[in-house]
Amino acid sequence: MRMRPTLSWTPAGDLPPGTTDLRPVADALKAGGVLVLSGAGISTESGIPDYRGEGGSLSRHTPMTYQDFTADARARRRYWARSHLGWRTFGRARPNAGHRAVAAFGRRGLLSGVITQNVDGLHQAAGSDGVVELHGSLDRVVCLSCGAFSPRRELARRLEEANPDFAPVAAGINPDGDADLTDEQVGDFRVVPCAVCGGVLKPDVVFFGENVPPPRVEQCRALVREAASLLVLGSSLTVMSGLRFVRQAAEAGKPVLIVNRDPTRGDRHALTRVAVPLGTALTTVAARLGVPVPVDDSGPDRRPVVPPTP
Repeated sequence: MRMRPTLSWTPAGDLPPGTTDLRPVADALKAGGVLVLSGAGISTESGIPDYRGEGGSLSRHTPMTYQDFTADARARRRYWARSHLGWRTFGRARPNAGHRAVAAFGRRGLLSGVITQNVDGLHQAAGSDGVVELHGSLDRVVCLSCGAFSPRRELARRLEEANPDFAPVAAGINPDGDADLTDEQVGDFRVVPCAVCGGVLKPDVVFFGENVPPPRVEQCRALVREAASLLVLGSSLTVMSGLRFVRQAAEAGKPVLIVNRDPTRGDRHALTRVAVPLGTALTTVAARLGVPVPVDDSGPDRRPVVPPTP
């Protein structure tokens, strides 16, 4: 199914209001079998901005589309210059309290799975296992010609060698790892080819306008079918790639609970939307359930560097 390049959504006036009552979330987790669906909002406390919230990156940044990336060498050069600079910060981001709470719920056996729309790998770095990366991961690079995967850190090394004097100051970083650079700052940035076949390299993420691999979609649908409830964390659900799972759960009569500061496109399908910051909300729920959440993440970074789920 193609991910529609929907960049904005205007809330309708008849959406149910948000609440600060965390009891439904605590009750669902206590019962177990909760499937988590996370979005960019869970990573904002790690220093990665979201797309559509207050100060979100879409106010200043239009994400790369698959069509532009594949058709235009200049667009690829601009993308890789911005992404290479952004990776220096993005790749150092660490899990926050929200990620650690989700991992703690998983260790306690309260979750049936985790689906994330994010490409930052922070759920895995916090200790969550079996995370389905709906939109892929910036930790991996794939060749569009031969299909070979390689670690992003290896590409970063090659790009550093090809652009030793590239050190512009970015205006900001975006949820997709892009740094905000002008065309003048991009300059004559050199893009490197696939080390295997010389083909075009692309981050192993789903760009706007690109297809989410059908087997991955079906894997997520199966997780929804098996779950007792669906807990959405930090997603506006503007794009259909996430909203369809909310609709599936609601149509099956499964409770949908949303924790997101702003209204979402899935609110009318939800039992409740809790408008409380995610780190605070999840650690509060964890405390009520007696689930210990580490204060900080002092362990090794567990972000994946292996090929994705098909």
